[in-house]
Amino acid sequence: MSSQAMDFDTLRQAMGDNYEKPEGPARNARAEQLLVEAEKLNIPLAVIQALGHQLKVYNYSSEKDKMFVPFARLLRMWDEHPEDFDEYEIHSLHWVFKWMSAGMLDQPHVPLASIEKWLGEMEHRYRLAGHSERAVRGAEFSVAAHLGDLDRAERAYAAWLAADRDNMADCHACELHSQGWWRAERDADAEALELWRPVLEGEYTCAHEPHTVLASSLLPLLRLGRVDEARAHHLRGFRLVRAMESMRGAYADHVEFCALSGNEARALELLTERPAYFTDSGDPRSKLDFMAVVALLMDRLTSLGLGEQTVPGPAGRAWTAGELAVHARGEALSLAARFDARNDTPYVSERARARMDQPPLVDRLPLGVRSTRPARTPVPAPPTSAVTRPAAEPDLSALLAEARRLSALRSPDAVEAWATVSRAAEGHELDVRDRAEMADHAAMGRGPEGGELFHRAAELYAVAGDPGEALAARARAAYVHALSGATQEALTAVSEPYEKVLALFAEGGTGVSQTASVLVGRARILMHRLDEAGDEAEARGVVVTDAEEAARELLALSEPHVADDVAVASRAAEAQAMLGELAARSGDAGAATELLSRAVQTFVAAGLPWFAVEYDSRLAGIALHLGDTEGAERAARAALDHGGTYLEPMGQAQLHLQLAEILGTTGQVRPAAEHALESAHWADEAGQAGTLGAWARHQLGGFLLRQGCWAEAAEVLESALPDLTAEMHGDGAIVQTRWWLGDCLTELGEHREAAEHWLRAADIARHWSEQRDHAMLAHLAAEALGHAGLTAEADQAYTRAGDLWRALGNVHGLVRSLRARAWAAARTDAGLDGARELMSLAVRECESAVEGASVAPDSPSGSPSGSWEDDDGDVSRRLVAELGHTHRQFGDLVARSVPEDAEEAVGQDAFEEALAHITQAISVFGSLGDDALDARTGAELAAGWLESDLRRPAAAGARARAVLSAYAGVEGDTAEARRAEAESLLGLAGAQEEQ
Repeated sequence: MSSQAMDFDTLRQAMGDNYEKPEGPARNARAEQLLVEAEKLNIPLAVIQALGHQLKVYNYSSEKDKMFVPFARLLRMWDEHPEDFDEYEIHSLHWVFKWMSAGMLDQPHVPLASIEKWLGEMEHRYRLAGHSERAVRGAEFSVAAHLGDLDRAERAYAAWLAADRDNMADCHACELHSQGWWRAERDADAEALELWRPVLEGEYTCAHEPHTVLASSLLPLLRLGRVDEARAHHLRGFRLVRAMESMRGAYADHVEFCALSGNEARALELLTERPAYFTDSGDPRSKLDFMAVVALLMDRLTSLGLGEQTVPGPAGRAWTAGELAVHARGEALSLAARFDARNDTPYVSERARARMDQPPLVDRLPLGVRSTRPARTPVPAPPTSAVTRPAAEPDLSALLAEARRLSALRSPDAVEAWATVSRAAEGHELDVRDRAEMADHAAMGRGPEGGELFHRAAELYAVAGDPGEALAARARAAYVHALSGATQEALTAVSEPYEKVLALFAEGGTGVSQTASVLVGRARILMHRLDEAGDEAEARGVVVTDAEEAARELLALSEPHVADDVAVASRAAEAQAMLGELAARSGDAGAATELLSRAVQTFVAAGLPWFAVEYDSRLAGIALHLGDTEGAERAARAALDHGGTYLEPMGQAQLHLQLAEILGTTGQVRPAAEHALESAHWADEAGQAGTLGAWARHQLGGFLLRQGCWAEAAEVLESALPDLTAEMHGDGAIVQTRWWLGDCLTELGEHREAAEHWLRAADIARHWSEQRDHAMLAHLAAEALGHAGLTAEADQAYTRAGDLWRALGNVHGLVRSLRARAWAAARTDAGLDGARELMSLAVRECESAVEGASVAPDSPSGSPSGSWEDDDGDVSRRLVAELGHTHRQFGDLVARSVPEDAEEAVGQDAFEEALAHITQAISVFGSLGDDALDARTGAELAAGWLESDLRRPAAAGARARAVLSAYAGVEGDTAEARRAEAESLLGLAGAQEEQ
């Protein structure tokens, strides 16, 4: 910084610039430097404003304890020389009395007597200044609520609301937050949310609202079961508080929400983002809040068996969850004890303990953002005391009976039931049949690794005198061999069991069920061979024929017996499904649908709906391919219903995503988002957060965006982006995600960040053969850069977009990029001359395109205008309209370029030039008839105001009357607005004529 003292204006600008910087010590330090600069000026008001600036930045930081010194100095200056304060600074001084009241309350070293005395001082000074007692009663309420003096708090609360609102009252948003907080504290969650509604809906906002209301609403919403709103408020609200250092209390509310909704991993991520919150001591009250929820979270992790997991904590050492639980609880209770000692009540400690000891409100609330739940580790049971009777050993015969019952029903729980039998059978002698079934089901649980166990089961079945089941076990062994890639060897292996079981069945030596088990094993291998068949048509035809014959053989054997045996019914259904899959592969969608539907019906009728899931999903895909979205939705929902609780996490993720995409294609965006959310959750649970989970989040973000949930969509898309890769998800997914993110961030006012995403997406799209997306992204980035105040960067992006639009032959994009550059140029060194050049070029491009479009029907090549425009519609009329808008903007630009202090002659010349351009716009719009009525009358009125500025009231009045005539008998908002403006212009013209 220069050693030369600032002047007062420079100081004010520096304070304004500093206030726009992020909250934190750096901003505070700069405020301290600026106070030193103010003192050099020997101007009391400069010092007053610098002290006020210092107060503001301290209040909105982690160093709130520094507020008291500058305020004491300000108050002394006011008492000694009130004439040094201007009207704004007088208001500000009285305004920050409220900050001092809250600030004292938050500092346990400030005696309670001093706080009460301060309340009286505040009341006295407000009365002298003629202010309402509303702010005073609000401050008294805060003190009473903090002390736990509920009767006094209720009285002060009522007096606060009864007092008149004046310019010392907190803003509506802040008042509603405090009122709702109190209702929630008094167990009136629904009332609290109703009070907060205007803030949540954006009717009332301020620098820290709806930030704190969103945070405060989280637990009331969970307690009321309104989990969707709670999720939305977390995603939206955390985005607002993330970068604001002063909002440790609201940040703690978000950590608490995650800890109580099954999102412990997300809560740990939040702690990682703010390490300073563990140690910042300038605001003890918010530190107490933060450490209390840290203790809550760590106790939660410990209860899940994760006490030894490494977690983020205070700097200087590594922490486990168990260690941090003890430390955080100790810190919270120590701080609470300091407040209680000051207040002479146990209230703060009681509330801190209650907060730390809360039970979870929901087991798991999917948030949509990537956050894998920590694995639960069973907590060891306490040792059995000498007087406790040991639990009775499981009844092995009962376990065997249950396992056989589940096997007969073909239940997915059968494998685990036999595993339980196996564990219980240790040290017991089992007969050979029992051992055969245990080995058989153990093999089923091992998937492709179960071949050897299937052979062991076959040997035991043979010894037990069941040759049919032995052959079935060998067929199962052959099939899992095929799953390992050895399909030909598997076919060879299954051929002997296949021939033997047919012979045995013919002799009556085995039943339908065992025979069908062998036949289904062989048919599965042949179906598996289809995936390995090459493109050679003859060879593939043989494979298809073999598979079809095997499926039909299985169906012929099993179908007559579907009512007799569940296992046989499942074989018949699987045969139907195989034939349906073969029909689908051959392109016969109708036959595929019929056969797969029969398979599903057979499974469900047999009480085996979980086996129908795969085929429901296949039906959904076929229906969607045929354009039958209702059928696709019906089948996808059936898959989820039929899977029920038996679906593995990966299956849940896939089915929810399929239904989400189907619903999305039919415009059912809200339910589509719900299923995409479920898909993301289950993908995370399945350990596929970076693959299927990323894709589900990509889709979820798009659905949220389509609902206008900009903040929620941005959080989800930002969570998906790091996991999206060109290899796994494709370039298009990455470009689309960044495109959507740019849309969201623009709506949230984060223009620089939006431009960054659009530019990065454009850099990917520049390599695509089709360049429209590249051009659109460059254009969007240019608009965002312009909104961010980065004029030079915006011009570069517009130039890039314009070149691309020209190459694509899109005159609309080209002209709009030129117009945007012209508006920007007028604000740079290029000035009005540079802007005129760009607007003139835009006019020429439009005129050339209009001329080309007008001769297109007679040209030998058909329609040259097609090179300019690839959308449907009347090309020529749209280009004419674009020309009209360009002339209109040319005139507006010139008129607005006139400085307020310009000489009259300069202004007159500019207005004449602007009028000429707008008159051309009127003529162009007029050629389009009623289709351009609103555009033409808007230009007519703009011309009328220019006529008035040029002191031509008769011409201005004529234009106003023309607009009134054009809208005679026309209804609608635009017509009303045009008539009102025309009447205003007519009135001004009449007044000018009288003068």
